[in-house]
Amino acid sequence: MRRRGFIVHSLYAFVLLMGMLSIVHGQYKEALTSNATANGRNGSHVSAFYVLGDSSVDCGDNTLFYPLFHGRLSLYSSEKIGLTSIRPFYGQNGSLEEVLGGLNFGSTQATIMNQGSYSHQSLNQQLRQVSESMQLLQLQLKEDTALQFTRSSIFFLSFGKEDYIDLFLGNSSNQMFNQGAQHFATILVNQMINAVRYLYNANVRKIICLGILPLGCTPRIAWESNYTSPEDYGGNGCVEHVNEWVLEYNRLMDEHMAKLNTEFSDAKMVFCDVYNGTMEIINNPMLYGFEDVESACCGLGLNGAVIGCISMDMACHQASTHVWWDMFNPTPAVNSILADAAWSGQPIPGLCHPITIHELVNMTI
Repeated sequence: MRRRGFIVHSLYAFVLLMGMLSIVHGQYKEALTSNATANGRNGSHVSAFYVLGDSSVDCGDNTLFYPLFHGRLSLYSSEKIGLTSIRPFYGQNGSLEEVLGGLNFGSTQATIMNQGSYSHQSLNQQLRQVSESMQLLQLQLKEDTALQFTRSSIFFLSFGKEDYIDLFLGNSSNQMFNQGAQHFATILVNQMINAVRYLYNANVRKIICLGILPLGCTPRIAWESNYTSPEDYGGNGCVEHVNEWVLEYNRLMDEHMAKLNTEFSDAKMVFCDVYNGTMEIINNPMLYGFEDVESACCGLGLNGAVIGCISMDMACHQASTHVWWDMFNPTPAVNSILADAAWSGQPIPGLCHPITIHELVNMTI
């Protein structure tokens, strides 16, 4: 509700204001009680779970042309915490209760760098949406209550994949290639670290950042490179030079997140290395129950990489045996394994550091 000044000229206006405050307080208590009940099952010290990112976290409601939802890592993580009421930012009506329940700002094809397109939400656009949501808390809750709620919530960020897809599939200038992997990664990482600092300055104290998966192993990039640079293939069917660029981003993100943990002693920043986790599965598929590490379960053409997944009718019958769901995203089976590893450190140790997500959830900050 828009503020119209706070000079109350009548008893009626005063009573109306008191009634509104009572409703807001009731909404807050009801939502907070619901969250506390859910979190209590895991001994959690988390008030809510907020997700920002690209198609690796998009639940389908934030992008008009992306109706297929297939088990995101962020979803598995929120379920483990006990928070299952997270709404898409564009699927909620702006009520206090929905903001308190957690929001997913993720949008497929979202990039770190602003691409000048209105078809998806960039990192900066999603941060503005976060700011709007946090302002609602500050306006409708007591200052100390809003502060404690924000400090005890987790913010989960997964960006970068779409920037590299744009780079390697021809939407970026050759100048980026000429300047090298470190230069490109530095541009992206600096913006990501600025975003983390922005959240910290907004009183966020628990932040998870995901690295980028091995894009050189995805069906689409492998298919494209088969025609342009067949000599780049490794023994596992992955395009080595693409993975080297991605690794540089992950290395710098890991390094800068560690520095932030030293700088901000009253917060905890966790980096989850989904690259090495996914490569562990690709290099040892039978150990994790997979049969196909190259072709997409949902797609058409060679290895399902020529035409993307636009209908569930295109999907294979046993997605659980595939590493890749579509041209660029892992199957729910892979995400489930990565989520277990991120949560507990098993079956793939060291996926998240300096602590696991389970440890982050149970920290009191």
